[in-house]
Amino acid sequence: MPTVFIQKGYRFFFYAADLDEPIHVHVEKSGKNAKFWVHSIGMAMNGGFREHELNEIKRIINRHANEIIARWHEEQNKRDDR
Repeated sequence: MPTVFIQKGYRFFFYAADLDEPIHVHVEKSGKNAKFWVHSIGMAMNGGFREHELNEIKRIINRHANEIIARWHEEQNKRDDR
């Protein structure tokens, strides 16, 4: 589970098994988790975050979308090289 970055206590990461899906990022903090599609910044799954937390996560993803996308492709390339 490569961590892309941590901001405001939220850990943004990927699951290697998900790299065949559209680009998305998983987020966790304090036992809560969520999955967000990056291109539309839409939530795919919420495991306990409140609305204000989800809004903050969306803003963070929006600011870091290029970084997330670049890391996604790096992880895909690493997987394909194995």
